[in-house]
Order: sequence, then structure tokens, then C-alpha cells
Amino acid sequence: MSTLPHATSAPIATPSAPAGVELPTDQVLVLKVIPMPGDCNANGDIFGGWVMAQVDLAGSVLPARYTQGRMATVAVNEFIFKQPVRVGDILSFFSKVSRIGRTSITVKVEVFAERFRTQGQYIKVTEALVTYVAIDDQGRPREIPKN
Repeated sequence: MSTLPHATSAPIATPSAPAGVELPTDQVLVLKVIPMPGDCNANGDIFGGWVMAQVDLAGSVLPARYTQGRMATVAVNEFIFKQPVRVGDILSFFSKVSRIGRTSITVKVEVFAERFRTQGQYIKVTEALVTYVAIDDQGRPREIPKN
């Protein structure tokens, strides 16, 4: 019968980010995804539109907690591609509410990649500011419920 080595009480070390690139601590991790070969353009990089779709999904997580019902994306206020995204990257999407209006919510989304071969080292690949509006069953803007 084989036995496992005795566990120690020392914490397990996790790889840290390179100097200057740290994951945000004031935002919520709302999505993790790995792009696949079918998401590539002719240059072998991931389509910008694919990244934008993932940002839209990630950006909608926090507003959904406030709208308590249907909502729609009404504006992409800012979208910056900082680095290419590659097949096999582990993408982490962080979000933070930046403004809550009467019917709309604007969120900041930052995307960090761990390259497949250098996991634990993060680079920021994209950042965006996206606005969502609460809508009723007819698709008209409605007030965001007060909690």
C-alpha cells in the first residue's frame, strides 16, 4: 500500500505577475475563458470581434444584479486593444460599476491574459467602458429598481 507524503502547514506558492502588471483588487472576476483556433483571424490572432463579444458578456454580469430583469447594451463608450490575444491564452475578465443612472449602468471591463506557456504571469490585453440600459418587456427603457 502506498502512502502520501505528510502535508506541511506551509502555504502553497502561486506564480506572481511580472513587475508592473498586477490583477485588479478593486474589481470582480466575472469571466474566465480560453480562445480556441476557430476564433482566429488570418494572422493567427483572435478576432477582435470575438474579444468584444466576451467583454459584452463579462460587462453584463454586474449590471444584471441591479436591473433585476431585461437589459440591453446601448453603448461601447471606449474599447482599447492593448495586446493581441492568442489561442490558448487564459483570459480573465474583471469588471467594476463606474456609474449608475436612472435607467442605465456603465461598467469598466479589463481583460488580462495568461499566456499558455507562462501561466501566472499576466498582461493586460483589453479594456473597455460599456453602458447597459434596463428595459421592459417591450424593449423600452425602465428605471433601475432601488435596493
